[in-house]
This record gives sequence, structure tokens and C-alpha cells, in this order.
Amino acid sequence: CEEILRIASLGLKKRLEHTGAKTAVVGLSGGLDSTLALLVTALAMGMLNRPASDIVAVTMPCFGTTARTKSNAELLAERMGATLKIIDISQAVRRHFTDIGQSMENHDVTFENGQARERTQVLMDIANQTGGLVIGTGDLSELALGWCTYNGDHMSNYAVNCSIPKTLVRRLVSYVAGDEALHDVLEDILDTPVSPELLPAVQGEISQRTEDLVGPYELHDFFLYYMLRWGFPPRKIYRLALYALGKTYTPDVILKWLKTFYRRFFSQQFKRSCLPDGPKVGSAALSPRGDWRMPSDASAALWQAELETLESVHF
Repeated sequence: CEEILRIASLGLKKRLEHTGAKTAVVGLSGGLDSTLALLVTALAMGMLNRPASDIVAVTMPCFGTTARTKSNAELLAERMGATLKIIDISQAVRRHFTDIGQSMENHDVTFENGQARERTQVLMDIANQTGGLVIGTGDLSELALGWCTYNGDHMSNYAVNCSIPKTLVRRLVSYVAGDEALHDVLEDILDTPVSPELLPAVQGEISQRTEDLVGPYELHDFFLYYMLRWGFPPRKIYRLALYALGKTYTPDVILKWLKTFYRRFFSQQFKRSCLPDGPKVGSAALSPRGDWRMPSDASAALWQAELETLESVHF
């Protein structure tokens, strides 16, 4: 954990030095990814002998934001000594929806992505105001699945989490939670369901749970590692998953999410083809400038055909 945090923070330190950035702007949601991004940014500022107040932590509540995540975002920023900005974007998003004719009752992809893109605009403009850089929060698992909004949270000036899978993000935040000053707030963040919070909350609770929609990150990170690092085909990955995770998930569930993994991985390459820079902390990454060269219109047909043959296979 120390080595990973050091690699990520050294990468950001170099970028801040090279650009002469006066601030580092982090969109803070109260979730795992933005928490890790803030922790890494604080480490980078420490390496530069600069105060944590040079970090501008921006929380942008909207329709799906719960009191729990909003409170955790604010608490974390305050306890770390960052400069906190609270900007409610709901009025701006409503106006935008009026401009384009988007009904507030229609909770489709436009409803969700409009919020994500408004947040990115706010962050970029604050970075311009303060002479800073927007620090990306998205992780490797989200890049693999395309679980981000194109030109929304997909975009930043430097993406510190881009080669850290979600399960490792959780482990790193848990590691830092040993810090007495941050322990309580980090533990509550770790206990919060993973969610982009883009759909309205229900009775004050998160209504949109990522792993219910795209599958367990424990499985997806397993699939990603053996596909990306070792180049194993679907049949072998499925067999390995049965051995490694078969006591937690049934064969049908593993195969269901393996199909989802390949479908999303191929269809979402266009988001990876134009990624911001970021540090590589492991043995493999999805940077279009390094480890992963893939056309955005690559066909998944061969992989999908092999997946279909696994329906009746029992290893």
C-alpha cells in the first residue's frame, strides 16, 4: 500500500511541478474513488512542502446526493485541511434540462450524464480560476467497464487512480483509515454502497447501487487481471473464477457477469482512447499511450462466441 500510494503521489507531484499549478482541484463525492484521489493529492502536496489548503475540494450536491455522502465529503476535506467549496448544481442542471427539453421525470442516460458533465464543467472552471489542475478520480475498473460519463467524470487534467482497480482502491482507503484523525470518516466511506448518485435518493437513501447494475467489482477485477495481464481467453478465465470464487458465486452468476464484462469492455474502448495522463502503479494498465492499443470499433464477436459455448460446461 505504501508503494502504490508513493507511486501515485510522485506522479502527481511531478505534474504539479512541471505545470506550475497553483492548486489541485478535486471533485469530492463522499465515495471511495474521490477519497483516494484526495488522499494521494495531499501526499503530493506534502512532498512539495505545500499546504493542504492548496487543494480545492469541491462537493457538488444534486438530485441523487444523500446527506451521508455530502457530510462525509465535507468532513474529509475539513479534517485534511483542504479548501472546501460546496456548490449545489441542481439549479444549473435544471436550467440546462429546460434548455434542451429534457423532462425532470425522465430519468434516462441524459438525466444522469447531464449532472456528471455539469460537475466536470464546474471543476474545470474552478481550476482556471485558481490556476490549478483537475485531479481525476476514476479507477481502472471503471475504465474497463466504461462506467463513467464521456466528457464528464471521464475527463480531468491528471488521473491519479487510472491504473488502480476498485478492489485495490478500497484496500488503500482502508489502509489509510488507520490514521486516527481520519479513521471515523474513512470507515463510514468504506461502509457506503458504491454509487454515482445520479438518480434521486429514496427516503434519503442511495437508490442507485453500481454493483447491482454492472456486477460485483470482486469478479470484474478478477476478470480484468487475467484478461489484461495474462491474455487468457474467456474459457480459462471462467474456469479460474470457478476455482477462486466459486464458494461465493454460483457458476451461473460468474458466467453472467463475465459476459457483461466482455460486452462492456469492447463497447467502451472509445472512452479509453482519449484518456488524460496518469501514473501506472501495477503490472498492467489501459492507457492508449502504453499498455493497451485497441481500436474503438473492435469486434467482440470471437470472445462472445466462446462465452456462449460455456453455458453447458462444468469443469
